[in-house]
Amino acid sequence: MQNNRNYFIAIALSVLIVLAWQFFYMNPRLEAQRQAEQAAKLQQQSQQAQTTQAPAASAGAAVNGSLPAGGQTAPTVLTRDQSVAKTSSSRVVIDTPALAGSINLEGARLDDLRLKTYHETVDKSSPIITLFSPADTKDGYFTELGYVGSDATGAVPGPSTMWTLSSGDKLTDKTPVTLSYTNDKGITFSRTISVDDRYMFTITDKIANSGQAPVSLSSYGRVTRYNKPETPSAYVLHEGFIGVIGDDGLIETKYAATEKEATTPAKSTGGWLGMTDKYWAATMVPPQSTAYDARFSHFSDGTPRYQADYKQDAVTVAPSQSIELKNLVFAGAKEVPVIDRYETSYSIPRFDRLIDWGWFYFITKPMFKLMDFFFRYFGNFGVAILCTTIVVKALFFPLASKQYASMANMKRMQPKMEELKAKFGDDRMALQQATMQLYKEEKINPIAGCWPVLLQIPIFFSLYKVIYITIEMRHAPFFGWIQDLSAPDPTSIVNLFGLLPFAAPTILHLGVWPMIMGVTMFLQMRMNPTPPDPTQAMIFTWMPLVFMFMLASFPAGLVIYWAWNNTLSVIQQSIIMRRHGVKVELFDNLKGLFKRKPAPSK
Repeated sequence: MQNNRNYFIAIALSVLIVLAWQFFYMNPRLEAQRQAEQAAKLQQQSQQAQTTQAPAASAGAAVNGSLPAGGQTAPTVLTRDQSVAKTSSSRVVIDTPALAGSINLEGARLDDLRLKTYHETVDKSSPIITLFSPADTKDGYFTELGYVGSDATGAVPGPSTMWTLSSGDKLTDKTPVTLSYTNDKGITFSRTISVDDRYMFTITDKIANSGQAPVSLSSYGRVTRYNKPETPSAYVLHEGFIGVIGDDGLIETKYAATEKEATTPAKSTGGWLGMTDKYWAATMVPPQSTAYDARFSHFSDGTPRYQADYKQDAVTVAPSQSIELKNLVFAGAKEVPVIDRYETSYSIPRFDRLIDWGWFYFITKPMFKLMDFFFRYFGNFGVAILCTTIVVKALFFPLASKQYASMANMKRMQPKMEELKAKFGDDRMALQQATMQLYKEEKINPIAGCWPVLLQIPIFFSLYKVIYITIEMRHAPFFGWIQDLSAPDPTSIVNLFGLLPFAAPTILHLGVWPMIMGVTMFLQMRMNPTPPDPTQAMIFTWMPLVFMFMLASFPAGLVIYWAWNNTLSVIQQSIIMRRHGVKVELFDNLKGLFKRKPAPSK
């Protein structure tokens, strides 16, 4: 019994350490994130041009020093609207059910893109999400495809090339556009750009050589951005460079890492690369049959910028012949069904890892699939979380039965344990041997009740991942005041749940659902007798309160799951203990907790 208690104490202390880390480290980060979001919103509302020195219009430096350097530096930084308006005569409009924006004919650059179906806040009247912005803005972020040639090829398409719109007037999911460029060597580049109803662009280049000699040239692609995401990244989520490249497999590189040293995977064939944020991403899928060099890098010359780029091995175009190259560009929201569909339909290796499913991928993704199934049936992700919890409890029912049966058997053995204590007194070695013999005779495994708890830890973290990283949970409502399951409960007891006109500090924020979770956890712990050891009793008494404050900053969906899981556990434990003829002492324990202890006799 003593070993069993010590085991539980070790688990409790470990949990407290983790939660203390959340309280003192993660909560300040969340407060910084909230302040950054407010600052970004104010900046979005401001339409005044800034007069500081502009970032270069360059798309960045080269892979192995061989990519073109880019365009010229603008005299001032423009707002996004000013930049787009300035080049409106040389832009092709993009208008699909999911996307709005334009293609800049200079460089055939995809640098103006917004996501129609996503807003900055829960309020549907708030601005829609901006993904790409032109290079002469503070938050420049864009994708560009071009070529590296030689004296024999003449000028080839690059950052400053002005393409001509040869067919189509607007890029939609039903109508592609074609751009063309012919250089002084008689090489014609014809680029057809199409896009589906979501976020995948298909760029097909036809290169025709009307000269008298063969020419060799290499294609390149790059995703460039000037700023990292303003909201700080959480420890459970990767934001930065990402790709699946040849034998190196999945590569995830933080922005900060490239500020010290560029990441240069080995030359490979096939795969994809780009940049990912929490909910959005921009990636390139090069032609899958030609080898290429890739790199994730940061450049501090001029305007600091981050760049994911690749350069393919040279291809040769014979006189009077033509070749065709096809690239894919994904730019949009990381919707799970859409990403999975692209992986299958375009045969993109491991494209589903664009979503950060984490170490427990084999649990996390099926967990989402289950929740998505219930969502499609009920139309509410909060209800889907409740249904998923029931399924998880059903799957773990055999283990839970053993856990509670073990606890019931241990409880029945309490009188015999007390007899052994009285018999052996302070002889701990003899007491331990007698206790183990009693367990053996009664066929009791004292640690059997711990395994279900340990086995459910990956389930808990997987569910946390699903709620935190999947865009399907973003701004997904439950009922009442919970309008975003991926955000903390917005209510707070400090301001009487919104009745007082001020916001509670993050460190003191305690909403309704965390309090419900704390109550259910308290009741679950009171299902068992209060430990005789004062230290253990104190830990188990204060743990629900600690958990309440720790989980106050967690996504509301996770807190709802935990509260519902606790409630189901109380019901399940009551049923199993009654089956084993053991009294459920919940109400007796509650009475004993508040009963005044008699004063010690003098």
